[in-house]
Amino acid sequence: MSAPAFLNALGVVCALGRTRETVARKLFAAESGLTVTEEFSPGRATPLGVVRGDWPALDAWPVALRGRNNQLALIAAEQLRDTVRAAVERHGADRVAVVVGTSTSGIGESERAIRSHVQTGTLPATYAFAQQELGTLAEFIARALGVRGLAFVHSSACASSAKAIASAARLLQSGQADAVVTGGVDSLCAFTVAGFASLNLVSDRRCNPLSVNREGINIGEGAALFLMTRDAAAVRLRGWGESSDGHHFSAPDPTGRGARLAIEAALLKAGVTSGAVQYANLHGTGTKANDAMEGAVMHALLGDRVPVSATKSLTGHTLGAAGALEAAFCWLTMQDENAGGHLPPHLWDGEADPAIAPLHVVALGERLGAPPRVTLSNSFAFGGANAALVFGRE
Repeated sequence: MSAPAFLNALGVVCALGRTRETVARKLFAAESGLTVTEEFSPGRATPLGVVRGDWPALDAWPVALRGRNNQLALIAAEQLRDTVRAAVERHGADRVAVVVGTSTSGIGESERAIRSHVQTGTLPATYAFAQQELGTLAEFIARALGVRGLAFVHSSACASSAKAIASAARLLQSGQADAVVTGGVDSLCAFTVAGFASLNLVSDRRCNPLSVNREGINIGEGAALFLMTRDAAAVRLRGWGESSDGHHFSAPDPTGRGARLAIEAALLKAGVTSGAVQYANLHGTGTKANDAMEGAVMHALLGDRVPVSATKSLTGHTLGAAGALEAAFCWLTMQDENAGGHLPPHLWDGEADPAIAPLHVVALGERLGAPPRVTLSNSFAFGGANAALVFGRE
């Protein structure tokens, strides 16, 4: 039997809040963190999942490691500091790895630098092109937490951090690490919002997953980092599945073949049937194509029995961080503190699309009576990159 992969601790920041306690409270109460703003879309007010509050200063860091993405990473990483320190003391810094997902990295810093160059003819002294490199996120987290094991980044759009979590488990099981800091980070920038808007995927209203009235996505930002080890904890990553159907650059395969392959592989690896799943967090972007595909797949696998919800109407779609953030929501749902088994509600208008096979959508206040024993989280990305994670409560 392969070595277990337990999620021992969580650091999280998103539009819902900057601590796991605040995030959990607002998650179960369905208090959306989306705000209508032109901050990243001048001339077009749109709901965004913006992280508010004080941002940590990075003035003492090398220029190449400064930026909004790494500031978000630091907020989450600080919540893991004591747990990671204990892992380093036990295993050594060389045996603690970092595997994370992102998509935008430092594009926001490049945006500002280019604007400055247009206006002044020079780039700011606080800018380095390396800020945009995807790998700087793993380097930054490793330095911030004082670890020296393998450190690398996954970037496969919206499946990035789900795939990073799967890779972290493989590092443990192969013996290449004894502990792994894993998850995802993604920050808002105008490039991202404009890119999705150019595909006519951005909604000017709060996203409305599974609704007949859905108009598209809202973009958000956030970070969710776990410490994963072989040491027993309340929640274990029991299985994962990945597929690449390559149906289209931006549209999902309407048959859901690749998505279903990933979910079935995750269930098989976890050693459970679909009947064991007690809650599923949908990818649930609120776009016409994604919801139709995912709805069909989930109905085929889980019917209308298993409670499901899409939480992007609370946080926005955090892209490269989405898989980790929604894994964090499963993790929070499975903790002892959630003794009543409250489930993350599905925030929408309640007008189900009759073209989507019926699902058991979580209502506000719905609970199981105890934390769920098995949960599922889906992540489906551009280019047909699909990932599914199955978590078990030990």
